[in-house]
Amino acid sequence: MNTGCLLVLYAPRALEDAIVDLLLSLETDQGFSSFPVSRHHHHGQGLSLAEQVSGRQQQICFQIQTCEQALDLLIQQIREEFAGARIVYQILPLWASGSI
Repeated sequence: MNTGCLLVLYAPRALEDAIVDLLLSLETDQGFSSFPVSRHHHHGQGLSLAEQVSGRQQQICFQIQTCEQALDLLIQQIREEFAGARIVYQILPLWASGSI
């Protein structure tokens, strides 16, 4: 079993290809996952009129399993390449991971 961290990114759908390109350029054993999500906000900052009415914003979510040592570098790369893009991230500890 391996432990590490799970980096979760929520990004505007328009950035999907650029983020995929960045993540594919990294040398990771685990790869990453991506899928569309609806993010719900109680504030309307940065939302279109349709998103404000519906209360949800269509975004893309990425899940990247990594080790703690690589995490800081990855976050820094994302900050540099996507400054001001309103990407939200979460870092979660992994208790275990593996393949069955």
